[in-house]
Amino acid sequence: MANIMKAASKLNDLEEMANGKSVIHTLHPMSKIIITFVFLMTVISFDRYQISGLTPFILYPAIMLSLSLTPLKPILYRLIPALPFSLFGGFSNIIFDRLPILIIGTITVTGGMVSFASILLKTVLTVSAVLILIATTPLPVISKQLARIGVPSLIVFLLIMTYRYISVLIEEAATMVTAYAVRAPRQKFIKIKDMGSFIGHLLLRSIDRAERVFAAMKCRGFNGVYVTAPVPKETVKDVLLTAGVCALFVVCRFVNISMLLGTFLTGIL
Repeated sequence: MANIMKAASKLNDLEEMANGKSVIHTLHPMSKIIITFVFLMTVISFDRYQISGLTPFILYPAIMLSLSLTPLKPILYRLIPALPFSLFGGFSNIIFDRLPILIIGTITVTGGMVSFASILLKTVLTVSAVLILIATTPLPVISKQLARIGVPSLIVFLLIMTYRYISVLIEEAATMVTAYAVRAPRQKFIKIKDMGSFIGHLLLRSIDRAERVFAAMKCRGFNGVYVTAPVPKETVKDVLLTAGVCALFVVCRFVNISMLLGTFLTGIL
């Protein structure tokens, strides 16, 4: 019960952070969305054996966290659930890709090891970039900007409603966990044999709660359009900043900055 309520409270952390007043918070939301999208595309486009080319992109989340005054702990807390997927994928590469790439003393570095590190680094970079975007921009504002660039209104509406009412689903689950604990006080966790029934009842309760929420929204005049506060148009400064950052990402994609820097420092030494 305590863990579920703790998870519910942490869901609102990023939403509260999005109301900050830092330099990043005041940046136009469309600029942040475009920069994040270009960052994701450039990071994902790297070959699975390229690690040195990815290292300069670590500066982006580090600079964004610093300028937006966003604490690192909440970002890491939400980053952890995404890591098991990349870990399993990376381990499979280690098993099947045994082509030797580098020999360091008695240690042979295979292609699977390199691709494992690349997958893990890509996961950390992409997920942290999206989390920073959410932590510096309110979700209704992001949804409105997505609608501006042509994302179907139904998808935008489902996105914001799903995010908004995850806490409602957690509350229903917390109520059921409490009821289960009352009926089985000696059980610390839900038994495996009861898990199917628990999930089924949670689904039914969620559907019933969703119908009541939607009925309440219609009583308050909801007509299918999610209304948000107006956002000022982009200024020339916003456009130039967006173009400059995106151009820097493209340069880092096609020019291995780490290798050039290493070669330069080696030549000096």
